[in-house]
Amino acid sequence: MLLLVLFTSDAIVLGLLLLILAGVFYTASLKHRLWIKFYAIFPPLLLCYFVPGVLNSFNVISGEESKLYSVISQYFLPACLVYFTLGMDFEAVIKLGPKALIVFLAGTLGVMLGGPMSVAIVKFFAPEVVGGAGPDAVWRGLATIAGSWIGGGANQTALKEVFQPSDQLFSQVIAVDVITAEIWMAVLIYGAGIATRIDRFFKADASAIDELRVKLEQEQKKLQRIPTLNDLVMIAAVGFGATALAHLTADFLAPWIKENYPSLEKFSLTSSFFWVVSVVTFIGILLSFTRVRQLEFAGASKVGSLFLYILVATIGMKMDIFAVAANPGLFVVGILWMIIHVIVTLVAAKLLKAPFFFAAVGSQANVGGAASAPVVAAAFHPSLASVGVLLAILGYALGTYGGYLTGLMMQWMVE
Repeated sequence: MLLLVLFTSDAIVLGLLLLILAGVFYTASLKHRLWIKFYAIFPPLLLCYFVPGVLNSFNVISGEESKLYSVISQYFLPACLVYFTLGMDFEAVIKLGPKALIVFLAGTLGVMLGGPMSVAIVKFFAPEVVGGAGPDAVWRGLATIAGSWIGGGANQTALKEVFQPSDQLFSQVIAVDVITAEIWMAVLIYGAGIATRIDRFFKADASAIDELRVKLEQEQKKLQRIPTLNDLVMIAAVGFGATALAHLTADFLAPWIKENYPSLEKFSLTSSFFWVVSVVTFIGILLSFTRVRQLEFAGASKVGSLFLYILVATIGMKMDIFAVAANPGLFVVGILWMIIHVIVTLVAAKLLKAPFFFAAVGSQANVGGAASAPVVAAAFHPSLASVGVLLAILGYALGTYGGYLTGLMMQWMVE
């Protein structure tokens, strides 16, 4: 198979992936009507997965033979999690008010309950859809969706390393994840245009949103700065230093647990990568209480986003687009799962008489993460985009842990 692949050098493959990302980002930023319509149908995130998948499927590159994914997942992913969590401002989260946090957490609960419930429903009618064994056990792939829908792509990749679904299965669930999430995002953006009517139905007072908008505009102008070389060196040191500490901890813990408590393997606690992502997330949260958090205003999360999209492209490189159609029943699981999440989120907003803004951004902060929650928030007002980022960062902190528990619940549901 290697002889049939056009480009086998990882140096060439990495260059191709970055050119793809550059092409997607450049064309997505254009204001031409053709590109606006194109990206309304095919979101940029989907293309970042899909285009490398096409190249892999037609043997232009080989995701199976390339070593890029293993390197990037081991080094870039943990650093990425640190960058996303160190910018968390717990004080600002609290100031959003209890309603914003409760609705956001209701969305998280909706994802955690929706996974096992949708699996149970589909298992009743079509058990073969959610069956499988070993790396092809469907719950392993679905667990990565839980990580994505609570946190984001970094959490999804972390759980892929923890639960080890096959590449074919992961290709299928990536399609379910992205397509289902993007449909819901389109609905939310439409809802932003009729938010006043929805707020009347919820009997919600949205005046606090206006006050928050003014405050955030002032804070962004005051604290944002152009990064210096010193800032970039510090960002690199923090991210990769935390990654080194996490690997050091994991290299001790995972073998120790495997030797002394082998029964914990069924909970993936003997997985070295589980401890890597758990430790770096914890480090990132701790750093958010220190002066290191100031690196966020120098662009730490932007560096994290760059790492994330490189990671997304290398994941896409392992995708076989012909395998996506192999189990269309998974889309039923994804749709039911999303419906349960939406119901829980909207019911919480209705009971709390919370503005639709909190429901929309809280939901998207879970399902879409930092890449798309700001888009939904900005649909209400551009200055509110940072609220989406703030809640999405909280999602990154919860994503790996919540997705891990959801995966165990789905495993219990099918076994």
